[in-house]
Amino acid sequence: MDQTLIVGLVAATFRIATPILLAGLGEVFAERAGVLNLGIEGTMLLGALVGFMVAYLANSLWLGLLAAVLAGLLAGLRMAWLAVSLGLNQHVSGLGVTLLASGLALFFFRVLFKGTSNAPKITPFPQPSLPALGPLAPIFEQYWMTYAAFLLVPIVAVVLQRTTFGLWVRAVGENPEAADSAGVSVARVRYITLALSGVLMGAGGAFLSLAQLGTATFGIVAGRGWVAIALVIFGNWQPVKVMLGALIFGGVEALQLRLRAIGIPVPYQFLLSLPYLATIVALALAGRNAAYPAALLKPYKREE
Repeated sequence: MDQTLIVGLVAATFRIATPILLAGLGEVFAERAGVLNLGIEGTMLLGALVGFMVAYLANSLWLGLLAAVLAGLLAGLRMAWLAVSLGLNQHVSGLGVTLLASGLALFFFRVLFKGTSNAPKITPFPQPSLPALGPLAPIFEQYWMTYAAFLLVPIVAVVLQRTTFGLWVRAVGENPEAADSAGVSVARVRYITLALSGVLMGAGGAFLSLAQLGTATFGIVAGRGWVAIALVIFGNWQPVKVMLGALIFGGVEALQLRLRAIGIPVPYQFLLSLPYLATIVALALAGRNAAYPAALLKPYKREE
């Protein structure tokens, strides 16, 4: 491959990895506190469509992003109410949140755009121009949300490993009874982590519509939420390894897009499946030795 193709591949890898990384970091918070947030797919779709609709109506990308983040926050709190306050099965609660969030987003999207999936375009967040970097410029000409997502990786790692709040999160995810006896509110910690997860998932969805695409469709998320969950397991609940998993997925998807563009004689259906096949292989290799948080999927009620 020539230099231009390689540089373009690397640049696209970072862009494609961004929404999965944001959602994955949110899932890390939730699962380290002992809650599997299967509402991730619906929350990302809600963020993508709500963010786009508000940006379109208000003619403001920032208001669109704020609306997406708030929508994600509400979805995260809904998940917390079901899984923490009511103590319902986390699988059922998460799928319920996904169905509810997806249904609401698609309903209002259809109402606004008269039932068509062909929404108008908006001017997305700009990418910087860095001609001084020469042929390597495309690698660094990323959306600000991409830089923010990768900057969050060390921040989340430090929060979880070096702060009192991170200690509470890990304690609640490993042994909520011991955390409770030490004076840590299990419910409060899980509410906060699920709220954070919803915010990051909503932002991940908003990246797709407000930055990468500049439009929105019904299938805009395309399973990225489920991929993020798999990459959290692949990364053993460690932010840096989750980032590496997101880059692997992004790199394979960027590669298949370029292979299709140059007309390689392979069925395009196979190329489309490559990123997901790579995710399955990575999960199969890493999942056998995954150290799950001990209290994951286990509801906790103080009187018990």
